[in-house]
Formats: sequence, C-alpha cells, structure tokens
Amino acid sequence: MNKHYLSALFIIFGTTLTLAQEISLDPVTVTSCLVEKRASQTGRNIAVIKGEYFQQLPVHSIDDLLRYVPGVEIQARGPMGSQSDIVLRGGTFQQVLVILDGLRLNDPNTGHFNSYIPISPAEIDRIEVLKGASSAVYGSDAVGGVIHVISKTFAARQLADESDGGNPVHKTNVNAGITAGEYGLFNANVGAFVQRNKIAISGGFLSNNASGMQQRGIKGYFHNNTASLSLNYALSPNWNLAVRSAYDHRDFSAQNFYTVLKSDTASEKVKISWNQVKLSYQKNKTAFSIDGGYKSVQDNYLFNPHSIANSSKSKLWQGLATLQQGISPSTSLIAGVNFQQRNIASNDRGNHSLNQLAPFISVVQSIGENFTVTPSLRVDWRENIGTEASPQINLSYKKASWQLRASAGKTIRDADFTERYNNYAKKLVTGGSVGNPDLKAEKSFSYEAGADWFLTSSSTSQLKASATFFQRRQNNLIDYVTTPYAQMPRKDNLSPTGTFGLALNIADVNTTGFELDIQSVNTISDKQKLLLNAGFTWLDSENKSQVQSFYLSSHAKFLTNFSAIYQISGFSLSLNGLYKKRAERNASAIEASVSKNYFLLNVKAEYAFLNRMLAVFIQADNAFDKQYSDLLGSKMPGRWVMGGLRFNFTK
Repeated sequence: MNKHYLSALFIIFGTTLTLAQEISLDPVTVTSCLVEKRASQTGRNIAVIKGEYFQQLPVHSIDDLLRYVPGVEIQARGPMGSQSDIVLRGGTFQQVLVILDGLRLNDPNTGHFNSYIPISPAEIDRIEVLKGASSAVYGSDAVGGVIHVISKTFAARQLADESDGGNPVHKTNVNAGITAGEYGLFNANVGAFVQRNKIAISGGFLSNNASGMQQRGIKGYFHNNTASLSLNYALSPNWNLAVRSAYDHRDFSAQNFYTVLKSDTASEKVKISWNQVKLSYQKNKTAFSIDGGYKSVQDNYLFNPHSIANSSKSKLWQGLATLQQGISPSTSLIAGVNFQQRNIASNDRGNHSLNQLAPFISVVQSIGENFTVTPSLRVDWRENIGTEASPQINLSYKKASWQLRASAGKTIRDADFTERYNNYAKKLVTGGSVGNPDLKAEKSFSYEAGADWFLTSSSTSQLKASATFFQRRQNNLIDYVTTPYAQMPRKDNLSPTGTFGLALNIADVNTTGFELDIQSVNTISDKQKLLLNAGFTWLDSENKSQVQSFYLSSHAKFLTNFSAIYQISGFSLSLNGLYKKRAERNASAIEASVSKNYFLLNVKAEYAFLNRMLAVFIQADNAFDKQYSDLLGSKMPGRWVMGGLRFNFTK
C-alpha cells in the first residue's frame, strides 16, 4: 500500500481519537436476543449504524453503507447496488442472515441476492450488525452474523391521545437529494417520515442510474430502483399494527459476475416485491407479536445476446410468533416459532418447494448488578432434509467503563435452490456450475471472547474500543469444485466434452480471527463536530481439504474499513475508506486478476445553508483511481466524480 494511502488513514484515525460527539456508544439493541438491551449487556459484538448516515456519507446504496461498517466485508460485483456479497468473519456470502424488522430476507434462490434489501434509505432508523454465530435465535444462514435493518415506522413509539393521558407526538422529516456525474450518472433519493400520536407513516424512493464505463463488449450500466411505504398504527394503548410494502427493480450489466469466460457479456434484471405485517401486544411485563411476510423475486439472466435467458421466480412465505415475558426484575423469557415456505419455478433450476418449522426459546438472566447470561435453543425442522438443534450461550459482565463478554454456539446453513438444482432443467449444459440435490447442511461451532472499553472524558467526548477473538470450526462446507464429465454424479443433460463446477460438501474449515473496533464521537464546539467508526479484522482460515474451490478462500485475510464525518458551521467533510488484503487470483482468458491488496477512499465535501436545510455537495468515489476487483472478472469503476443537491427538513 502506498505511503500516501497510509498517511490519509492515520491522519483521520489519529485526529479523531482526541475528539467526540453526542451520539451514544452503548445503544439499545434488539438483535442479539429479541429483548431490548443495551449493547453492553448482550455479550455480543454489535455495531449500530444510524439511518441518517446514508445522507451524510459518500454512499449510494445500502450495500455501499455496509461496506464501511467495521468488520463487514462487501465483495462488490457492480457499483451502486447492482450486486454485492456480504461477508462476516470469513464466512461465505451465504453465511450472513439479512433481516428487515424481524423477518428474514435471504433469498431461496441464491445468496447473491441477499444485499437487495427492499427498503428505501429514508425509511431506515438504524442497522444493527451482529457479528458471529446467531442460529440459536435466527436459524439457518446466521453463521458469520446478522444484518438487521430496523425502520422508523416499525420502531416508532406510539403514544395515546392527550385525552387518554398520553403526551402528544408530532414528528416530521422530509429529505431529498439528486446526484449527477460522469458516465451518465443520475441518482435520486427522496423520502419522508411523519408521526402524529397514534399513527406513523414513512416512505421513500431511491434510484441509481448510469450508462457506465466501457467493459469488454458492453458498458457497465445500471438502473437500480427501490420504493417502499410503511405505516404503524396504535390500535389501543396495548395493541399495535404495522404494515409495509416495497418494490425493488435492478437492471444492470453482469459481465463475469458468475463466470470467467470471454464470451460472457451478461446482463441481469431482478424484480423484488416485499410485503410485511406485524401485530403486537404489550402490557406490563408481557409482549406478544405475530409477523407475516411474503417475498417474490423474478430473476432474468442473459449470458450473452446469443444465449437463452435463465428465468427464475422464487417465493418466500414466512410467519413468526414471539412471546416475551418478564418473569422477575432479573429474568426474561423469549419463546417463539418460525415458519417458512420456499418455492422456485425456473427454466434453469426446475420447480421445487421446501417447508420449514422452527421453535426457539431464550432466557435473559441477570445475576447481580453486573453479570448477564443468555442461553438459547432453536430446533429447525426442514422438509426432506431433517432436524437440527442449535444451542448457544452468551455471557456479559459490565462494570464501570468495562464490559467483558463471551459467546459459544452451534450454527447451520442449508443449501439454496441454486446449489441444489443449478442447470438441472436445461436441455443441454456444456459447462458452468451444476447443482447437487444431495447436499448436506453446513454445520459449525463458534466461540468468541471480547472486551469493550468506554471512555467519557467529558459530556461531549466519548470513545469506545472493542476487541474480540473468535474461532469457528466448520464441516460439510458447500462450494463448487471443477469436475470433469466422467466424474459427474448425474449426466442426463451434460455435454461429454464439458467441464463443470459441481456443488459439493467438500471441506472442514477452521477460521480464527481477531477484531478491533473503535468508535469516537464528539462535539468540539457548538458549530464543530466529528465522528469516526473504524475496524480492523485479521483472519486465518485452515481448509483441511486440498480441493480447489470457488468461494471458501475468497474472504479478506486482513480488512480495515472506516468512515468519518467532520462538520464546522455549514461545511462538512465525510470520508469512507477500506484496505483489504486477500489471496491473489488470475484468469488469463479474460485478462482479469484479483490483486493481493487494495486501498479505496471515497470523499464528499458539502456546504449547507438555510439552517442546514439545503446543501450542495461534490463527491469523488475511488478518489485515488484504484483499479480493483472483489470477484475475479468483475471489474469495479475507477475514479468517479459527481455532485448534487440535498434537502432536509425536520420538525
């Protein structure tokens, strides 16, 4: 890494550690065990990102925002929401569970769609990133961790009318922004949140568009749009109803997203609809909720103009019933059951369905003033696959400015429909990835230990430093392995001259890692503020299999990522950056490579006026014009300069 890259990082890092802002570094979170607890009482390493950071930082999509969260690795195939894989703690992209207001979003078709989160940024209250094993509460896929998006409406505190003895609640926020730049870039982001006593409504629209940079035979274009609307209504002092509907449409160049073939000039269209309803009851120490969700995804992938498009439609129906009961001032019980029905209809993968039922229970037990223990157990029954029990225990000791924490638990991940049935319904397959319906579930045992240090030097200066050591022992990991025709277990529609990537349970992998996260927030003066989030992650994965596979070794061996916001009067400067070190890879056929390391920096300068209601900004993504790829063949854009206007009204 060049010296000026290091200098930029350490100047930002060193300066910020002496400063702070008024934001809480020990926020209330619900993600670790479904009961509201301070992060310092959960026994877990949890990062919380406020939704308004989307407007303040140089980002364009939710996966862009996650890319600079400490410890989160985003393996981007395309820019500004086209497609990204989410990786936590050295897992694969299928080993992270994405949740929206309590319900699972992971797509039954493929984990490559997990970053398509169907909510406009204007609706987001916060994103909670739970690092590490979480299957005991959330089930399959929560191996590396959980990304939980919590919206403003579903999180809104509803109060009764003044006539009922409550206090009036009047909140209004409207924001909008437009961005234009090189390569035909035009982006728009608009949304609003309004709360009037018993009712809260929010909605928004995000659109990212560009003709894109020239690639091999195609431009890297994208037209990515998300619209969502939600409502929360207090039916009575104890009953509450929340609903959401969202539509997400992405149309983008997908060259070499899935292959390293020279004939690949692919394009892809993904249409997502998401509908969600939550009925909840709370009185005294009892809280009960019933959640229902329906997700439909239509995927159309065209390898090149001469091929027949792969067309797949997947559906996810789910229900979640949860009971939270306070048994005593020191004991809380959480119990529930989750139902899922997954379906796919595809000219490539065929027609399949899978039902799943999972009861779970968790106890939050405080022992004295400082110690909290949380044992949990979930049992997942999957149709035609079997039953798996996932136990876990979290421990937390919090005293003064220190928290000591530990966790241990089992995790599982079931194969998706692509891993089981890819290329099964085609008449003739001459090469590429081929599914395997006999795949077993991945299993792992994870444990971790860590400490958090909270330093408050004044009412306006705060620092939190977190260190975590973790290990994960995994078996039956699934990946694609290059396999000649003669060794394929099923040859019905395969060309005898072809070479294929067969999905197999190939490996036992032991992953050891260390995380260091630092948050510094402070108000220097009435007109001067500064905030920093920074993370450092070291990983070592020992693969006991000597078989060369596609994804198991793709994670970064060392990752540091950070974001910083500095404000003085009406001027603000915000930065996002990351440095990544990983295994080198090359594909000579398409003259593509994955470099050993790279450093990326995005910069945004903004001037706000009219009491910060209106702002003008200029932004440079990839400011140092680094040529890089996260996945082999998927070349990311170089320096991209843009500018725009932003409006924000809050009352």
